[in-house]
Amino acid sequence: MTFKDRIEQEMILAAKATDKVRLSTVRMLKNGLHNREIDLKRELNEAEFLQLLSSMVKQRKDSIEQFERGGRADLVEKEEAELKVIREFMPAQMSEEALDEIIAEAIRETGAAGVRDIGKVMKVLMPKVAGKVDGKTVGDKVKRALSA
Repeated sequence: MTFKDRIEQEMILAAKATDKVRLSTVRMLKNGLHNREIDLKRELNEAEFLQLLSSMVKQRKDSIEQFERGGRADLVEKEEAELKVIREFMPAQMSEEALDEIIAEAIRETGAAGVRDIGKVMKVLMPKVAGKVDGKTVGDKVKRALSA
């Protein structure tokens, strides 16, 4: 089943179950996918879809942080519910050990020697881990690995 088919199926199930939060979140996913395809003038592949999901997760996390600072518990709850639904479409998160191995492999592959080569490593690494690990976590780990 493709990710588009899954989104359609989840929309139908959420509508039948009258789950308003889930339905609105899945619609938001569908609209984001549709808008990205219009921008690119082609269909998204799975890696690009995972990048879209990752950016949506990041947006929700940032919103949650802002709303918590502003004392808006109602909006925090809404964003957390959306975040939970979006994460259901993402692959299982990568373990720390697996991430460390992929980072070491990317450093060897690029021949990176220091922190100044972080861009080269990230360019090779991000397509491999998109959607499986938070980008900030990856950046921090690569920086530590290149600093050592």
